[in-house]
Amino acid sequence: MYDADGTVVGEVSYFLRSLVGRAHCDLCDITHGRIRQRDDWREVRDRMPVPFSTIHRDEQSDGVRAAADGALPVVVAALDDGTHVVLLGPEDLAACGGSPEQLLTRLRSAVEQRGLRW
Repeated sequence: MYDADGTVVGEVSYFLRSLVGRAHCDLCDITHGRIRQRDDWREVRDRMPVPFSTIHRDEQSDGVRAAADGALPVVVAALDDGTHVVLLGPEDLAACGGSPEQLLTRLRSAVEQRGLRW
């Protein structure tokens, strides 16, 4: 989940604030360039064995909101039993350094550490 709102006003606000250094989202750095999704992100996303959907903070469900507990940006998995679990937190996403490949590597590790299956 991005640390930005998904409305047109939210997107423009984030863009402008990021230009002057007043907003930053490490998940945005991984998935987007200045204007649109990065090609290398789409390639990595398409290789994942499960769907990976990106949402904005104003689009989160109650289950995702509860799992994230205010931490943004964050990657949350929706489990088959209807529960949600955080796989990557803000520090994990920052450690990716904007790399989609690093995100995938960290996701694989988080899935394994929690004993989950893709």
